[in-house]
Amino acid sequence: MSPLRVALLGALSLAPPMHAQESAKAPPPRIEDNSFLIEEAYNQEAGVVQHIGTFRRSADGSWLSTFTQEWPAPAQRHQLSYTVPVQSAGGAGTGLGDLALNYRYQALGRDEERLWLAPRLSLLVPTGSTRDGRGAGGPGVQVNVPLSITVSPFLVTHWNAGATLSRARTFGGVRGTSTSLNAGASAIVLLSSNFNLMLEGLYERNETLSDVGGIVVERRMTIAPGLRAAINLASGMQIVPGVGMPISGRTADDRDLFLYFSVEHPFR
Repeated sequence: MSPLRVALLGALSLAPPMHAQESAKAPPPRIEDNSFLIEEAYNQEAGVVQHIGTFRRSADGSWLSTFTQEWPAPAQRHQLSYTVPVQSAGGAGTGLGDLALNYRYQALGRDEERLWLAPRLSLLVPTGSTRDGRGAGGPGVQVNVPLSITVSPFLVTHWNAGATLSRARTFGGVRGTSTSLNAGASAIVLLSSNFNLMLEGLYERNETLSDVGGIVVERRMTIAPGLRAAINLASGMQIVPGVGMPISGRTADDRDLFLYFSVEHPFR
């Protein structure tokens, strides 16, 4: 038998064990993060904490940065988190916005199920300055209902509907109640388990209190293409950077830059 035939037979004899070894390896975890503008309905698993940072800059130079930390309480059914916003607008300088304390209940979804639902209730704490336009001037309550649906191995959609009720106060001392509504959806294309293309749409109807006591209503529709990737470490840590471009109009002044960065890791 020729040396070439011996080598080929040897390679074929090794192929089945090698294939079995590769198939036995667990696939890398799929990115189950928040979209940039839309909530995804996956609570944190038991023993895993997530740290999320975002930065959104408008064409006029104003920006908003947030830091969120999400904890299981103590397992995936219940989740506690907080969000700290820091923003800069116009000539008012940079400062803290209104703090959010959040609770989410995993009503639907487990393991590899296709349908997930996790209503959220948030208390908005008036830590921002009304004089500088960084706070509502009073406490608020926010409700949001995120629904996540796995359409196929390559496509996941997320749907949101919510409302915010604030006991507002202007810098001039005028008090009143404002209500804001939001509805949106995102489509996530899984090019691989660790690289996603994203398209988000968000409708907002926001009320603010004027100094003369009336309510000013602003409506805005935003479309945001984006992408994100995951870096999975042997320790179980997952790092997810992402970038998007929220577009709310036809001109360059209506296009923002959105940066996203999250770290998820076991804590026990």
